Amino acid sequence: MKKRKKGLSLAIAIALTASTGTVFAAPDNADTKVETTEVQVSTVDEETDVYNMDDTIVTATRTNKKDVDVPASTVILTAEKIKESGATNAAEALSKVNGFTYKSMGARVASMGTMNNELGIRGHRNGTLVLLNGNPVSWRGKYNLEMIPAQNIERIEIVKGGGSVLYGSEAVDGVVNIIMKKQATNEVSMGVGNFGQQNYTLSAGDDIFGLHYSFDRWGEQDGVSNSEVTSKAFDGATRTDLHNVEKRNIGFTFNINPRLQLSYDNFQTKADYRRFVSRVDKTTKGITVGEQFNGREYTTEQHVTQLNYKDKDWKIGGFWNTGVVESQGPTFISSTKKTPDGFYNTRERNNSYGLDVQRNWRIGEKSTAIMGFNMEREQYKKLAAYSTAAKDTQDRSRNIWGVFGQWEQKFDDKNTGVFGLRETWTSGAAENYSNCSGSLQWLHKMNENNNLYASINQSFIMPTFAQMFGSSALAIPAPNLKPETGVNYEIGWKQVHNNHSWKVAIFHSDIKDNITANWDKNKQSYTYNNEDFRNTGIELSCDISTNNGWSYQYGITWQNPESKSEAKGDYWDRTQGKLQLTGGISYKKDKWTSALTGSYLYNRVQSPSKAHSYECKPYFLTSWRTSYAPDDATELALTINNVLDRDDIAMHTGSEYYVAPINYMLSFNYRF
Repeated sequence: MKKRKKGLSLAIAIALTASTGTVFAAPDNADTKVETTEVQVSTVDEETDVYNMDDTIVTATRTNKKDVDVPASTVILTAEKIKESGATNAAEALSKVNGFTYKSMGARVASMGTMNNELGIRGHRNGTLVLLNGNPVSWRGKYNLEMIPAQNIERIEIVKGGGSVLYGSEAVDGVVNIIMKKQATNEVSMGVGNFGQQNYTLSAGDDIFGLHYSFDRWGEQDGVSNSEVTSKAFDGATRTDLHNVEKRNIGFTFNINPRLQLSYDNFQTKADYRRFVSRVDKTTKGITVGEQFNGREYTTEQHVTQLNYKDKDWKIGGFWNTGVVESQGPTFISSTKKTPDGFYNTRERNNSYGLDVQRNWRIGEKSTAIMGFNMEREQYKKLAAYSTAAKDTQDRSRNIWGVFGQWEQKFDDKNTGVFGLRETWTSGAAENYSNCSGSLQWLHKMNENNNLYASINQSFIMPTFAQMFGSSALAIPAPNLKPETGVNYEIGWKQVHNNHSWKVAIFHSDIKDNITANWDKNKQSYTYNNEDFRNTGIELSCDISTNNGWSYQYGITWQNPESKSEAKGDYWDRTQGKLQLTGGISYKKDKWTSALTGSYLYNRVQSPSKAHSYECKPYFLTSWRTSYAPDDATELALTINNVLDRDDIAMHTGSEYYVAPINYMLSFNYRF
């Protein structure tokens, strides 16, 4: 039965990526009808052009450019595409992007406190900078994308490859910029499904002020993880069940004037994990199958406040982020004994506030320049457990400064070069760092919509306080961690031709002193170490729209991600899958819309921190959404996830956490 399922999965994955074959014969002059929203964008030289929203991107160069003219590998997810995918949050929207790998500790992209769902780009597990409206939102290098509701997102811009020259630390693999809606839509929605699913949203306002609220819940998922246990107390296995995954978001936007916007969001998440003994091989403490091993409730609360200003020359962003993450619960069995009265509790607070200032210049007819600076005050507090003390046990902070510049030179009608440089340094900390990064990009225009490019980008990541000084009783401090540095090389081709959009990129990454957590099962603790990482691969993606209601997209990535560390014996060990197929098919006819999307990761491995990687079965993530809109104000939709009901593992380390079984949600949306 499993062999038949595997064959069916592979067949569907290939079908999703190959289903465009019959469309290639469409005539070049096909009258393509694509519903898009046209917006006015100001270029640096004050000229005004009209582009489709799908065609322009800001994140890659900090200026408005047509996507085809950007010398980097880019992806744009519009609100319409996100809605059609059936995603309820930003993490789900990004889970099926070509070159991205998925990770989750349970249904609805559940997180376990600080063990959250980082974005893996091109085989690397950490190194993606996440921005919200162009401002950083991560806390000590982590982010909770599952708490950003999909219905509040206007678009997501993705730039693969190093982005530190323009954006600073963390952007070794790329930048993900989540751009929220500036104008409120007056609508309400509700959804219910199996496994106790509930989803409610409300937004109201006008072009000046808007309010929004959302609530998302998943009831339970048994057997989310199975873990082997080797300890003094017993040898055997445990099973983890997941209960009451909840996410809340409330916020507002205030458009003070056309150039100045104030926004605020409060995000909250909660998940309850319960772990039970599922197998006992031997024990000296009388432990039996069915006993509860432990229980943990993980909660996060984050406040994000931003003030953004933009005109034709200046872009200024101010931000203030603060949040508390906590894990707590009873411990019934430890590594050495039964502890019926044991209690686990860790808490930490992360604050950051800062300013990003950018100025654009047009210098002559062929040159443009960008110069800017940013500063950030980063604060980390490891809070004492409620059960032991009331005061903080750690309070660390540092200032992060950056100065950057970019020069774009048009040499002739076909060739343009972009040169960038950034200096970053820290102050006010016990251990300070500095880094100088450069970038070189070249664009060769074969014609207006057919371009070649090449790029070299240096990037870096500074160690966080939690990595250096330990964030819990299980974390061993590593104060001598080195900054992570990397170089990304890429050559690519982009073409937009009538109803086709093609992108090809060949890339190579070399990362030195990659910061990685290593778990010691004997000591039941972990520490962060530096190791090296490399990857070489090729990406191909294509989007096709037709005039008969059908649209298609597919992507293929082949890569060979490897790491080398002393903990594994100083050899190159593969870290993730080699082949990824992504695809989607959508159809619109009158009042009906239906879309099927998928991501298939093949030739996978799981890579424990202190053991050789081992083979793991492919995962195949699938979603199918069908909606019916009887009028302009009303919509009914059915979303089905994990259409093939696979028990895939959604991890790439030695842990085994499974995706949720096939699940559905029926939703109703009304605009007023």
